[in-house]
Amino acid sequence: MPTHLHTQELPARYSLHGLVTRLLRLRPRTTTLIAATTLLLIVLMALFAPLIATQDPTALSPTSRLESMSAAHWLGTDAYGRDLFSRVVYGAQVSLAVGVGVAFLTVLIGLPLGLLAGYFRAIDAVLMRFMDGLMAIPGILAAIAIVSLTSANLWTLMIAITVPEIPQIVRLVRSQVLATREEAFVEAAVLMSTPTRTILWRHLMPNTFAPLIVQCTYVCAAAILTEATLSFLGVGLSSEIPTWGNIMSDGRTYFQLQPSLIFCAGLLLSLCILSINLLGDAARDSLDPVMKRKEG
Repeated sequence: MPTHLHTQELPARYSLHGLVTRLLRLRPRTTTLIAATTLLLIVLMALFAPLIATQDPTALSPTSRLESMSAAHWLGTDAYGRDLFSRVVYGAQVSLAVGVGVAFLTVLIGLPLGLLAGYFRAIDAVLMRFMDGLMAIPGILAAIAIVSLTSANLWTLMIAITVPEIPQIVRLVRSQVLATREEAFVEAAVLMSTPTRTILWRHLMPNTFAPLIVQCTYVCAAAILTEATLSFLGVGLSSEIPTWGNIMSDGRTYFQLQPSLIFCAGLLLSLCILSINLLGDAARDSLDPVMKRKEG
């Protein structure tokens, strides 16, 4: 057999570079559809985890430690004999709950603060300096500090992740208010002696919804990643609670022996974050009038 056959390269369409190139050339609508479908499947997996999971994700079985994939354990077991498939399925519940919860809390706190900072100059001078101080602290370090000072439960974890994300929402809303307050309809409302509360909530706040929707998707994805990071570092939720971060943290010692201990949870975590970010990009393109004109 000719020796050159052993060194023959794969066609470009089968290489990793060719695959990435073809994915990048997909139409934006196709990419958005794939992302939406992937995220929907993950959400359904979280909602119907008791029906999908084959076993109790917290049940210990010392006699079944580090078993490989089988009919009884579809993805094998971890170092404590817990069913890995069930833990990965239930881990989606915690990750999505943290992502949605942090996004909601961030908007709940950041939206009114941004409205006040953008409309009242006196409040703006003080509030934005405080927000600048929060932004100077790395988010992951702030979250670790808050969790370390309190008990590590789901609500504490969401608050710890929410605090570093608030300045982004405040600055975004403030910038929108500063631009909108100079519009004619706002000046007309002021001249008509419209109450300040009405101007804020009926005239200024609706104009912040479009960028807020886009920013919320990024906050949600960042919160899911931060929760996994905290759990992986051992400062998040208890290791008994199935989260994707805890699963990877427990499996890193035995990764070479059984790669599925990290790979399955890491793959779902990556797909979830990627899907949310792609949907955020699609929402930005759809809500941005400049992008609409370019597409037109």
